[in-house]
Amino acid sequence: MSLTAAASGFVVFFLCVPVVQSQNSWGVTYTSTQICALKGSTVDINCTYTYPSTINYRDTKVQETFWFTKESNNVYVDLRTDSKYSGRVEYISQNKRCTLRITDLRESDSAEYKFRFITNQPGGKYTGLPGVTLSVTALQMQVTRITVNQSYTKAELKCDSSCSPDSALSYVWFKNGQKVPEETSSYIGQLYPGDNISCALKGHEGFRSPPLYAPKLPSVSVSPSAEIVEGSSVTLTCSSDANILANLTWYKTNLNSEKLLSKEPKLVFSSIQSSDSGEYYCAAENQLGRRTTKYIIDVKYAPKLPSVSVSPSAEIVEGSSVTLTCSSDANPAANYTWYKENQTLIQGPEGIYRFTSISSEDRGIYYCRSKNPYGQINSTSLSLNVQYAPKPPSVSVSPSGEIVEGSSVNLTCSSDANPAANYTWYKENQTLLQGPEGIYRFTSISSQDRGIYCCKSENKYGQINSTSLFLNVQYAPKFPSASVSPSGEIVEGRSVNLTCSSDANPAANYTWYKKNQTLIQGPEGIYRFTSISSQDRGIYCCKSENKYGQINSTSLYLDVQYAPKFPSVSVSPSGEIMEGRSVNLTCSSDANPAANYTWYKKNQTLLQGPKGIYRFTSISSQDRGIYCCKSENKYGQINSSSLYLDVQYSPKLPSVSVSPSAEIVEGSSVTLTCSSDANPAAKYTWYKENQRLIQGPEGIYRFTSITSGDKGIYYCKSENKYGQINTSTEFIDVQYAPKLPSVSVSPSAEIVEGSSVTLTCSSDANPAANYTWYKENEDSPKASGKNFTITHFIAEYNGNYYCEAQNRRGRLKFTLYLAVKAEQWILISAGTIPAILILVLLIVISVILWIRKDRTTKQPPEPKDKPDGNPQKQPAEDNIHYASVHFSKKQADPLYSNITPSQPQRQEVEEEEDSVVYTTVKYNSDNTAPK
Repeated sequence: MSLTAAASGFVVFFLCVPVVQSQNSWGVTYTSTQICALKGSTVDINCTYTYPSTINYRDTKVQETFWFTKESNNVYVDLRTDSKYSGRVEYISQNKRCTLRITDLRESDSAEYKFRFITNQPGGKYTGLPGVTLSVTALQMQVTRITVNQSYTKAELKCDSSCSPDSALSYVWFKNGQKVPEETSSYIGQLYPGDNISCALKGHEGFRSPPLYAPKLPSVSVSPSAEIVEGSSVTLTCSSDANILANLTWYKTNLNSEKLLSKEPKLVFSSIQSSDSGEYYCAAENQLGRRTTKYIIDVKYAPKLPSVSVSPSAEIVEGSSVTLTCSSDANPAANYTWYKENQTLIQGPEGIYRFTSISSEDRGIYYCRSKNPYGQINSTSLSLNVQYAPKPPSVSVSPSGEIVEGSSVNLTCSSDANPAANYTWYKENQTLLQGPEGIYRFTSISSQDRGIYCCKSENKYGQINSTSLFLNVQYAPKFPSASVSPSGEIVEGRSVNLTCSSDANPAANYTWYKKNQTLIQGPEGIYRFTSISSQDRGIYCCKSENKYGQINSTSLYLDVQYAPKFPSVSVSPSGEIMEGRSVNLTCSSDANPAANYTWYKKNQTLLQGPKGIYRFTSISSQDRGIYCCKSENKYGQINSSSLYLDVQYSPKLPSVSVSPSAEIVEGSSVTLTCSSDANPAAKYTWYKENQRLIQGPEGIYRFTSITSGDKGIYYCKSENKYGQINTSTEFIDVQYAPKLPSVSVSPSAEIVEGSSVTLTCSSDANPAANYTWYKENEDSPKASGKNFTITHFIAEYNGNYYCEAQNRRGRLKFTLYLAVKAEQWILISAGTIPAILILVLLIVISVILWIRKDRTTKQPPEPKDKPDGNPQKQPAEDNIHYASVHFSKKQADPLYSNITPSQPQRQEVEEEEDSVVYTTVKYNSDNTAPK
C-alpha cells in the first residue's frame, strides 16, 4: 500500500487491499479502493497499469493518461480541467505508476476517482473500474457529559474522526485559541460564558475541529420597532449564536415566578393589551448552558374613565383643608386638569387639587379631565357645599363727615354669615351694645367719646371682629410737654431726642427752636440728634399748633458732656534742639469736663497732670526720640500725633571691630569697621600710625588680600559739625609663612683650611621661624637654630648646605655651597687685568670647581662632630649665590665678595624652595686633599 500525505494533512485508508483489474493483459491496479481523509489535508491516490507490449506486430505506446470522476455518453472530464479542482490537482506518472494528488481537501471532494489511459492501438483505451472512493470528513466533538451551574458549565467532550478508531490517533485541545495540556481524545473542564473549545490531531494542529461554545447572549428584536400601542399587532423575535443548536423559549415573570409563553423563537401578540406590559425573557439553551435576555414591553394606551373623590367626605366647613383627587389608568401616565364650572383650576401629573383653607367662595360644581397622547376623558361632576362662619364685618359712621362735639352719631355693623350673625359693639374692650341689629347711637357726642370702637359678628361656626373704627373729635392743642431722651447726662456722640407732645384734634404741628432759631417743623414733634456734639449745647423751646390755635412749651437747657478733642502739641523753642538746652513740650485739648494730660516716650509715662507741660531743664542725646501726649476725662481719651525730638550732638566714643576676629593670615580678606553714635551722622577716617587711609560715611576699611606689610597699629576718627573723637588703637597682627632666608658665612674674609666656619640663616616670618641645617644627600639635620658652626673645616666637607626656615604657615629652603680652594701663586688684581682675561679666568675657575664638585660628590666627607647620615635627595630648585671667594698664597686679592643674590623665586606656604650659595675655603699647598 502506498499513500503520501502533505505535512499538514492527514489520511487514513480503509480496505487497504490491492485491486487488480485486467483484461487480456490490459489492467489497472489500485493500492486501495477506499480512502478517508481530513478536510484541509492532502491525499495521494496510487495505482499501476498494464497493457500488451505489441498488438498485430505493432508496438503499444501510451498517448494520454488522466483521472476523472464524471463521465457522460463516454465523455470523460479530466480533473485538471474541472474548475472545482483548479490549482489543487497534480498527476505523477512514471514506469506505469500513476498517482493523483489532491491538496486542500474539501468535503465536496468526496467521490469515486478512476484512472484512464489511451494508447496508439485501435481501441486501445482502458479505465480502471471500480475506482477509489475518497471520503473527506472533518474532526467532530461530542458532548458526553455536562453539568450546568449558575456561572459556568462543566463539560466532558470527546474528539473523534470517522476515519480511524480513537486508539490509533493522538489529539490536541485548544481553549479560547490556547493549547491545553491534555492530549487525549477526551477533555473535561469548565466553560464560562464566551469560552470556546476545539480539537485537532497531534502534528496537524492547523486542521482543527469547528469550535464549540455555549449559547451567546440572545438578541431580541421587536416588530414594529416603534412604540407599542394597545390593540396593535406585536411580534418579539429571539435569536442566539450557538454551534450546538439552542432551544429558544419565551416566558414572563410575575411575582418572582416564571410563566412559559412560547417554545418558539417568536412571541406574537395579535392585539396587545395594557395587561401585556411587563418583563419578558428569551432563554437560549443547549447542552453547554443557558443564557437569557430581558425585554420590557411597555404598552401605550389612552386614559380610562377617571374616578374622583373628596376628602374629608363629611360636611365641609369653611377654613378646613379639603382635597379633590382624580385618578385614571393610562400609559404614559396622564396629566390631569381640574375645572370649576369650566374654569381651569390646576394642571399636572398628580391629579390632586387642594383647598388648604376652603371658603364660601369655593362652593360650586367641579370635574376632572384625564389626558395623554393617546386620548382624553372627563370624570363625572362633583358638587361642593361649604358651611362658614361670619365674614369680617363692615362698619360705618353716620354722618360720614366731621364729627363735632354735641352732634348725633350712629355706628353701624353688618356681616355675611350662615346662619345670620349677632353683633356686639365695644369701645376699647368695654361692651356697649348686643343684638341682631348691629347699630349703636350717640344722641349727643362729647370729646370723651373720642376713641377706638370695634364690632364683633358671630354664629355657631365662629366669630370675627370688625376692623377698628376711630371717632375723631377736633379741638385746639393743650399745653405741650417737652422732654429729653435720655433723661440723664448728655454725652457727646450719643443719640438724643427732644420730644414735644400736645393733645389736639386735628393733630398739632410742632416747631422746635434754639435761641429763636427754627430747627424743625412737622407733625411728629421730635427733634433728633443722631450724634450730639459740644456745639449743640444751649436753650431749646417747642410750639404746638393746629387750625384751632397754638401754644409754646417751657424752655429746655441741654448741657453736652464730651471727651477730649484731638490734642495739639508743640515744642519750645521751635528751632534746632541742641544737647544741654532747656526744652518744653506743651499739650492742650478741648474737653468737658477739663482733661488731664499724660506725656509718654515710647510708651513710658513721663508726666501726668492738668497742665499738659513737660520740661527738659538740660536736654541730652538720650532724650532724642518719639513723644506722645494723651488727653483724657471720664468720657474718653485720645492720643496726640507723635512728636519727634531730634537732639543734635557730637559723636560719642566710636566702637571698632575687626572681621574675622580670629588670627589674620596673609592673603585673607579683612574688614575694619568703625561706628559711633552721633547726630547728625558722623563721617569716619581710618589711620595707620597717623597716616590717613580712607574717609567717608560708612566707617569701613577693607583689605581684599592682606599682606605682612599691613601689620601695624590702626585707629578711627568720628566727627560731625559738633565735634570729633578718636577710637583707641587696634593692633593688626598679620601671620605669614617664612620669607626667603638670608644666609651669611663667618668669617666673611679668607677662610683658611682647618679654621672654624659659622653659617647663619635668618628669615622674616610671623610667627617666628624655626631653623634647621642640612647637608646635601644626608637625611639627618646638622644643626637646629639660626647658626651652624664647623669648628675645623677641611676639604672633605666640601658640598651643598641648606637652611630650612619653618613655622605653622609654611617653610622655605636656602642652599649654600662650601668648597676648599687650592693655593695659587699668581696674584690677580681685578683692577689691572683686562676684561677678556678675567672672562677666561672665570671659565677656568668654573671648570676646576666642577671637577672638584664631581669628586666630592663621589666621596663626601662628614664633619667630625656630626653623626653619619643617609644620602638626601638634592633639592628641586636652587638659588645659587657666590660669596667671599679668594685666591692667595699669603695674602689675597678679592675677586668676588658679598655678591647680592638674584631675585628670590616665587614662594607659597608649605612649599619648599632652595637657594644655593657657593663659597671657597683656602687650604695650604702641602695639604693632601685632592687639588
